[in-house]
Amino acid sequence: MGKKEILIIKTGYSEVLDNSQSSFKPSFGDILRTTPLLHLYKSDNVTWVTDKDAFPLLEGNTYIHKLLPLEFTSAMHLLEEDFDILINLEKNHDICNFSKRISAWRKHGFRIDAKTQRVEAYDRAYESFSISSDPEMKKKNKRHVQELLFEMAGSTWKGEKYILPYSPKISKKYDICLNNKIGQKWPTKAWPEENWNRLEKMLVRRGLKVSRQDKQGKEVLENLYSYMDWINSGEVLVTNDSLGMHLGICFEKKVLGLFGATPHAEVYFYGNGKAILPSPYPDCAPCFKGICERGNNCMEEIFPEEVYDEVLNILTT
Repeated sequence: MGKKEILIIKTGYSEVLDNSQSSFKPSFGDILRTTPLLHLYKSDNVTWVTDKDAFPLLEGNTYIHKLLPLEFTSAMHLLEEDFDILINLEKNHDICNFSKRISAWRKHGFRIDAKTQRVEAYDRAYESFSISSDPEMKKKNKRHVQELLFEMAGSTWKGEKYILPYSPKISKKYDICLNNKIGQKWPTKAWPEENWNRLEKMLVRRGLKVSRQDKQGKEVLENLYSYMDWINSGEVLVTNDSLGMHLGICFEKKVLGLFGATPHAEVYFYGNGKAILPSPYPDCAPCFKGICERGNNCMEEIFPEEVYDEVLNILTT
């Protein structure tokens, strides 16, 4: 049997398990955590369409035959091709309309309903779409993103890992990296700065080598390649729910992820880390909201002393 032609559309403008409107600013973490799907098509010809800014996460990937930016010229060429399988992982209305026009024998993921013109799901993506659309269902979800992605493609996830082709130029320099910056979309993901300060002081007092994201130069903060180098420079990564967390998982770091407003159950650490949650865990969490409605962000209820103990524990295991 010859190689199949596969088209994957994943720009990160909308997240697989989130129903908020896209902003045309890619979620790099959500792009990275869809890469396990490539294991299903490693013997085929895969075309992957994404935002140009996300190329550092995908270029050089031996499982991707063609990496294309989402732009007019690429779109026109794709409309002239025939694919065996199309997987659209974007819920953006325009992207769904575009994918509807592409010729493919089978289509998975998200689509436009011909009658209502609303974004819906192909049959195998129904659970993923339901989780993203129903706050209560999303709150109760205990399945990892990888499980749902593989189910969407008609297969079963068996622990396949992320695929990140970039080889960092910096090896271990620090015992702990503190990845404390977050994007504008989810300010409720942020752990208070005073807690980062207290944790850093405790770790330094212990004699550990510590590097902190917001104290890095412009190169690390603005260049994705340099940022990946920095993530790889520590043995343990303490991080908000962010791209840095997913990069730490890719590089097989010991990852401690701090979660409040966003769901920890969706994330799989491949045995190299764990989620740290507020204590007590509030009934409203995870709320998936950018503004806390209870008056005080539950992230404040993750205490530096607890994280410090977890760092020491994970360093010795």
